[in-house]
Amino acid sequence: MIKSIYPYWPAPTNIRAFTTTRIGGVSSTPFDSLNLGSRTGDDLNDIVENRRLIINAEKIPSEPYWLNQTHSTTVLDISEIQLQPATGLIGSSERFEADGSYTRQVNQVSVVLTADCMPVLFCSIEGNEVAAAHAGWRGLCHGILEETAKKFYCKASDIIVWLGPAIGATKFEVGGEVKKQFEAYDANAHHAFKLIDAKQQKYLADLYMIAKQRLNSIGIKQIYGGNYCTYTERDLFYSYRRENKTGRMATMIWFEKN
Repeated sequence: MIKSIYPYWPAPTNIRAFTTTRIGGVSSTPFDSLNLGSRTGDDLNDIVENRRLIINAEKIPSEPYWLNQTHSTTVLDISEIQLQPATGLIGSSERFEADGSYTRQVNQVSVVLTADCMPVLFCSIEGNEVAAAHAGWRGLCHGILEETAKKFYCKASDIIVWLGPAIGATKFEVGGEVKKQFEAYDANAHHAFKLIDAKQQKYLADLYMIAKQRLNSIGIKQIYGGNYCTYTERDLFYSYRRENKTGRMATMIWFEKN
């Protein structure tokens, strides 16, 4: 049976959002079992079936806008993109290279795929604008969250954000060069790094903290989530850093008519 995670946040009642886990699909090891990523090396027929299962289970109203994610800061306004009919739910939107999507259209589904990177959901307090962003450390550092927020017509203080399952602060080891890149954007980023090896300049990085810092800096204060660790919660989540060859979870959001 499919097991999804639902944001605990004060979003309007017409907002629909969730993150999948690795539970409930048909993929074989090492992609077992609900792998939704078509570029992982998994059998495409299994991915098609997994996507069909999640669409049915969550009563998704239209084909999600699957993206070709490249760790960029590109965010598509999918309100302006008309999809061609899907071929087995693979490929109709994945020609678009982007790491986030925004919409102000009813029942249009934004989705990002992750396996340690942070999925971030946005919605307006009016329930008429939503977005999903893929925030790996590069995208987070270079401004994917800020670029996503720029798509909204409402003011930043009227945006609600949920931080989905990502690698936790006790497991995300990075080098000093990563810390310097974040500090070049925001000096306060140093609070999110814990030195664990002075000689090798190795740190543990807290992506959740950095995301909150960056969102706060642009006026977004209503931030929820950040309670999971994809690396340590092996039974629930895929983790690229833990397994390398692995599947992807999907985080989706859309809004229904008020």
